[in-house]
Amino acid sequence: MSLEITIGEREGIGILGLNGHLTFGKEDLEFRSELDRLVQAGKTRLVLNLGHLHKLDTTGLGTLLFALAKLRKTGGNLALFNLRPSHIELLTEAKLETVLEIFHDEQDAIDSFFPDRKLKRYDILQFVESKRRQTAW
Repeated sequence: MSLEITIGEREGIGILGLNGHLTFGKEDLEFRSELDRLVQAGKTRLVLNLGHLHKLDTTGLGTLLFALAKLRKTGGNLALFNLRPSHIELLTEAKLETVLEIFHDEQDAIDSFFPDRKLKRYDILQFVESKRRQTAW
């Protein structure tokens, strides 16, 4: 399955919806190409909606880290929202849950770019504890 990227904007923040797979190969190259295009256009504050991202592998995770580094280098940042449980599991297994900024919804992700707004981050600890309770049964 390929990767479809939809692009929008709210309050000056670019919103990318990822649909499909962000995995090794064509998909991660498509994402990097779109990221390059956005950075060249001066769009360096981005949020990613991962709600329709059906598959994320370690290459895709590396691509997200690459995007974060590239955006920060240009004075921007990256926030993620609407992650699936499998995405959270991959992040925690790779011990990257504190590297990427994760939020429940679009507004919370957008608010992360405004220092005067109250932030409501995704609670990774709560997710990990719920997984422990499930495996204890």
